[in-house]
This record gives sequence, C-alpha cells and structure tokens, in this order.
Amino acid sequence: MASYRRDLRRYDGYLRAAGISSLGSISEAVVSDFLMRLREGDADHPPLTASSAGRTVVAVRGFHKFCLREGLTAVDPAAAVKPPAPPQRLPKALSVDEVSRILGAAAGAEAEPAVLATRDAALLEFLYGTGARISEAVGLDVDDIDLDAGAVLLRGKGSKERVVPVGSYARDAVAAYQVRGRPDLVSRGRGTPALFLNARGGRLSRQSAWTVLRRAAQRAGIAKEISPHTLRHSFATHLLDGGADVRVVQELLGHASVTTTQVYTLVTVDKLREVYATAHPRALSS
Repeated sequence: MASYRRDLRRYDGYLRAAGISSLGSISEAVVSDFLMRLREGDADHPPLTASSAGRTVVAVRGFHKFCLREGLTAVDPAAAVKPPAPPQRLPKALSVDEVSRILGAAAGAEAEPAVLATRDAALLEFLYGTGARISEAVGLDVDDIDLDAGAVLLRGKGSKERVVPVGSYARDAVAAYQVRGRPDLVSRGRGTPALFLNARGGRLSRQSAWTVLRRAAQRAGIAKEISPHTLRHSFATHLLDGGADVRVVQELLGHASVTTTQVYTLVTVDKLREVYATAHPRALSS
C-alpha cells in the first residue's frame, strides 16, 4: 500500500509540474510521457527498471479505472498504456571448456560403477550433441536412434517429432553404452525398450538425469548453477557462435517459432560486443 501511495504521489507531482490541474485534461499522451520519464529519470529520481516502472504504471492505471468507475472522468486515458516489458532473461550457457570438463568428468567418474559411468557419459554427450530436452532424452527408445546414419527421432512438446543429427562424440558414447553398459542394466529389470536405463533396469527419470548432470558438474569443479536446460542452452549458443543460421538452430531445437530461438542470439551479441570492445582500436574510450 505504501508503494502504491508513493507511485501516485510521483504521478501527482509530474502532473503538477506539467501544469495539469484537472482529471479531464489528462490524455493518453500524458500518461505515456510519464512512463517515459520514469524510465529516463530526472534530477530528483533515478531511472527506474522495467519492473519498477511497470509497477508504477499499474498503480496509475488502477487510479484512472477508479476515476472512470466513479464517474469522475468520461474516459480512461491510461487504458492503452502498457507497462514496459521486462528484459528477456538470457539463457545460461556454459563455455566450451566447461562443457568439455563436465563430459570428461562423467566419462571418468571413479565414484560410479563402470556401467553407470558409461551410461552417464552417453547421456550427457547425447544431450549436448543433439540439443535435446532432458524429457526427450529419457523418453527415447533404442529404435529411435540410428547410430549408423547418425540421426535420432526426438518427440518434443505437443508430441511433435523431429529428426536431428547425432555428432560423432555422442554416437561413440552411446555405442559404448549399448555394448558395455545397457545389457547389464537390462538384466536387472523386466525388459524395456528405453535407451537410457536406471540402476534397476527401468527407464531413467528426468530427475535422475538432472542428478547425473549435477554430479558431473561438481566433479568438474563447475560452481555455477546447472539446470536441466543448461546443455541445451549451451548447444544452441555454441552453434550460433560457430556461425549457424538461427533458423537451422530453430529446427534442431524444435521451436515452433524462430522468435523463441532468437533469445540465444542475444547471448552471442554480448560475446561479440565483448570481443569488439577489447580488440578494435577505436572501440576503447580514451
């Protein structure tokens, strides 16, 4: 409630400074200009973030709705003024070196039985090599992947299917798992077509797959937070860094719209900006 009063006091101060003394004199342009001033700041107020400015605009919109409902005004000048959109949260991507360390830690995990270490290495190589969601990876059956052709059938959101290539490292890791790991795990269960199995011979769960990733990251000395999508984010970012077209990455990730994929381009732009700032002779300030 205190923040609501503070927001409206600031709005009142803006109206007074603009010489607006009656509710009927407030137009949509006035409210829009107030929003712009919030974002720019002034001598008495620092610029507000999108979320803080949005909260203030919501308070102003509520005030004008009240005025219209109570018959104090004939129109609502704030109805069409939308709060600023919050900035897009960039996906967290690992560096190529960090990914290599995680994959190496999974393959050489001395703390795990050899059969599980082989499975873990295959799972993480597969996730990074294909950009698959963890749910897509654990949902795989043996017949969904063709190692000779280097391709896999993934079933994504809304039961949409796509075929994506499987790189040589992932193919080798999965082949090693199918020969040296999966038969042992199959013998512990009742028989299942699932490709990735748990220690009891059943289909590996999403939670267990996430645990595999977290443990490998810990062994690799990666202190940053690792999420189920970390390798998928890294897959997309590294492809774009390497020059892949965003629409190709869209197809590989199974995004319905390229707009969803374009958030990854913001990551690469930041990297390009950093390289530019340190490498170009006229990028640095004097």
